[in-house]
Amino acid sequence: MSLRRSCLHSLSLVTAASIATLSSWAVAPTFAQQNGDKPFHALVTDAKDMQTDLKNVVFYWEEKVSETSFIPHELKHLPVKRGTATVNIKFNGVKHIEVTPGADKTPPSLHITLTSGKTGDFPLAIDGSFKGDSDFGQVDLPVQGVKKLEFK
Repeated sequence: MSLRRSCLHSLSLVTAASIATLSSWAVAPTFAQQNGDKPFHALVTDAKDMQTDLKNVVFYWEEKVSETSFIPHELKHLPVKRGTATVNIKFNGVKHIEVTPGADKTPPSLHITLTSGKTGDFPLAIDGSFKGDSDFGQVDLPVQGVKKLEFK
């Protein structure tokens, strides 16, 4: 009889833990939206003066783990260098970005204007691209090929 009671007790603990886990997953998207995790919208001009209206803009890069595997990263900020420090400039504070391509194997330089009116020139810390959705499908624009990005 005690074995049966022990099994029922273990089963009820597993069920309670499963319900708690499922409940926490259901709350996660709502929590992210409440913390200001809003989608960003921008007009991007590429090096050939082609303009693309992008919704849900992110800065995308892949971290190489081994020869055959990568970890994808989608950021809502730009990692740039300021001296030896890496500064993460959040999209919600950026008005527009002008990109000057880098020379051979050097990162592009970004002229960033904040919504406050302050400006600065920074080299990109991590090679990546701007990704987002257009009316025609998902777009991936390498930063090296971007001329200007204006947040709406």
